Amino acid sequence: MPANNTPVLLLVEDDARLAALMQEYLQQEGFHVTVEARGDTAANRIPAEQPDLVVLDVMLPGLDGMSVCRQVRTAYDNPILMLTARDEDIDQVLGLELGADDYVVKPVKPRVLLARIQNLLRRQEKLLAQTGQRLCFGDLSIDLQSRDATLAGEPLVLTTQEFDLLYLLASQAGTILNRDAILNGLSGIDYDGLDRSVDIRIARLRKRLGDNPAQPRYIKTVRNQGYLFLT
Repeated sequence: MPANNTPVLLLVEDDARLAALMQEYLQQEGFHVTVEARGDTAANRIPAEQPDLVVLDVMLPGLDGMSVCRQVRTAYDNPILMLTARDEDIDQVLGLELGADDYVVKPVKPRVLLARIQNLLRRQEKLLAQTGQRLCFGDLSIDLQSRDATLAGEPLVLTTQEFDLLYLLASQAGTILNRDAILNGLSGIDYDGLDRSVDIRIARLRKRLGDNPAQPRYIKTVRNQGYLFLT
């Protein structure tokens, strides 16, 4: 059994050699790591075990990683880090849309993987520590403690990353946030000038809010600067 303060990771990877190497490295860095080789089994284990973070490969037997991510998101709120063998935007975009918090392209250097995991866990810890905070903007209410939001009294169905993005923007209402600041606020990853994941996340959040980008009520695009949450 891991110590109470030891982060528990579930590594879902069917390459036994790679999984063993990753497990050994991460355990040396202070994590308790369990391994699962099948996607369908992982889809059952993740909600049942509630690990602090899941490292999830895309190509898996039984059920692919994208399907696993989509299936568990209704019952699992902790970070999911996707591993993809292809450096293609469509894979990365799809993973983010299905609820992944970050993605890494294989082969990945161990220290890069470690940094991504640590960033996600720090963000999660920070969010959990900020309890009792409720933000209200007209008929929009955002409760950090319960991690839910309501619009005109109706609950908003948001993924973990959508809620995190909404809270990040709303907590800095009236301040323009560029893509670099948003990515750093969400997962500690610098914007490289090409990554459109922020724009995709914003677009999906706008749909959840019923916000018209041409006449925004909540999220305004400031050309060549970033995004502004309206007060």
